[in-house]
Amino acid sequence: MNSPNPPPSAVAERTAEPTALGTEAAGKLAGTVKTPPQSQGITPRWLLRMLPWEEATGGAYRVNRRLTHTLGDGRVEFFADGGRLRVIPAELTELPALAGLADQEALAALADRCAHREHQAGETLATAGAPITEVLLIAHGKVRRLVPAAYDGEAAVAVLGGGAFAGDQALETPPADPPVNWPHTLRATTRCTVLALPLSAVAEVADRSPALRAHLDDAARRRAVPRNRRGEADIALAAGHVGEPSLPGTFVDYETSPREYELSVAQTVLRVHSRVADLYNEPMSQVEEQLRLTVEALRERQEHELVNNREFGLLHNVDPRQRLSTRSGPPTPDDLDELVSRRRNTHLLLAHPRTIAAIGRACTARGVYPSTAEVEGTPVHAWRGIPLLPCDKIPVSPTHTSSVIALRLGASRQGVVGLHRTGIPDEYQPGLNVRFMGVDDRAVISYLVSAYHSVAVLVPDALGVLEDVEL
Repeated sequence: MNSPNPPPSAVAERTAEPTALGTEAAGKLAGTVKTPPQSQGITPRWLLRMLPWEEATGGAYRVNRRLTHTLGDGRVEFFADGGRLRVIPAELTELPALAGLADQEALAALADRCAHREHQAGETLATAGAPITEVLLIAHGKVRRLVPAAYDGEAAVAVLGGGAFAGDQALETPPADPPVNWPHTLRATTRCTVLALPLSAVAEVADRSPALRAHLDDAARRRAVPRNRRGEADIALAAGHVGEPSLPGTFVDYETSPREYELSVAQTVLRVHSRVADLYNEPMSQVEEQLRLTVEALRERQEHELVNNREFGLLHNVDPRQRLSTRSGPPTPDDLDELVSRRRNTHLLLAHPRTIAAIGRACTARGVYPSTAEVEGTPVHAWRGIPLLPCDKIPVSPTHTSSVIALRLGASRQGVVGLHRTGIPDEYQPGLNVRFMGVDDRAVISYLVSAYHSVAVLVPDALGVLEDVEL
């Protein structure tokens, strides 16, 4: 026979009486393993790691170069006026012939005489060999620069994007000289908005503005000065001669106003209550952990400034001849090859992680599989053996376009160098110091945390950028 079931009260008694120490009570005596405070905002910061750093003694770094006769940064900006785009008058000084012109009335008159035009994809804006009668300012879209091919058809030599211009060399031609012809054909590859500045309008304004006339005459004189293909004042040489000819005399002229890069600073005041610093320092120092995370945030901002600062940031200091636009939108292998071929010894490519993914998709579509490289023990993407490193500080526009930056590094290679100052008072890391500011009447301790930095481009071809990369 089966034994009778025990009454419920007996079961409850056995359940209520533990036979060993419970985990909740044991936890009162046990220690827990604690991690340092974690942060999602910490990135690899490849740019800071890869840049060679130079000392900026005295807080400034002067870059001396040979005298260059090319001016302007090659980017013209526009604004919308009643559904139409107009050029900002001051932006016309980005044209080399108008660089440095201070006559605002003349610039405004030239801007008013720009004609607004819309072109569809495939339309020809200018034909090679035809006289240049106007300067073309590309406000929106892409225009391909074409030259006759060796046999049949045409060969594309460049793509002009928004802010670029063409035909400006005609402004440097004296009125008495024969008209300048277009050296290439311009054809729209997308729908384009173009502002055309007729040369006849420029002559009309110059007749009423002595300052503009004198400026254009000076530009024509500068154009006649011998210079090399980089725009630098030429050095007269003789080679291949025989006998005893008279050798040319020469000298190397320098820029009279070389650029000086002043160190910038990223700062914050770290505040810690003295009670926290005194009592809650086991097993980790509260002050040290607060300082560590603050320094990480400053380093992140430092890299952001090196890329985006309007004065010294890489994206805003690219020579016009080193700015490229993609051929069709997505970043193709052809675009990357064109980017790295613009300089000797490209050491590094930087791109937003989404841009790197877009490059991978474009390569896969063509059946091309990029290689990898090892940087500081980490395998990374590479193109033609050049490391392609992620940098989320490179912005992505609202239209989902971004840029790829190419750099040659090192002072000995006339490349890009980072600037800092070591040996500063209360230095915590190279170029970063932490200074005690005191304790206020609320018993809060304050520390001033400062990171000093900048970046310099020693020669223009050390830095290039592929723009308008569709993601």
